[in-house]
Amino acid sequence: MRHRVAGRSLSSTSEHRLALRRNMTASLFEHETIRTTLTKAKEIKSFAEKLITLAKRGNLHARRQAIATLGNRAIYAEKEGELAKTGTVIGKLFSELGPRYLDRPGGYTRIIRLADRRLGDGTSLALLQLVGQDKGLEKSAEGKKKKRSKKKSQPAAETKSRAETAEAAESQQ
Repeated sequence: MRHRVAGRSLSSTSEHRLALRRNMTASLFEHETIRTTLTKAKEIKSFAEKLITLAKRGNLHARRQAIATLGNRAIYAEKEGELAKTGTVIGKLFSELGPRYLDRPGGYTRIIRLADRRLGDGTSLALLQLVGQDKGLEKSAEGKKKKRSKKKSQPAAETKSRAETAEAAESQQ
């Protein structure tokens, strides 16, 4: 019987489950969305949300707890054909993700079920995403809409001014 036994076994040893949770959570914080199986996504969700709650506190003790729980993996990005270190997962967690969710009381991640299945065993797949990552996209889209509306109003003004100059030219002739 599994009375009061939390978590899923995922058909692996406890050490492997811990490594899986750490690696996938670090990838989630690095890329802000990952594609995995549905059961792994459900297992990782609570682990990631606890770490984001630590990041909301933002003090040194919370940072050390997060490093002890997750590790401090480096983030690399390709620049001019070479890999360059751009920071660490804990640094991104405490500098970007923690402040992003200060006003949110919980529910920092979402699971979106995908229609495809994994080729090897047919397991259902899911996207695990951080909520609110598209706020910046919405703001930039709103900014573009505003710019477009101004641009649309400017050509209308230009056509009026062109018509007025054409009338003025005809009246002069």
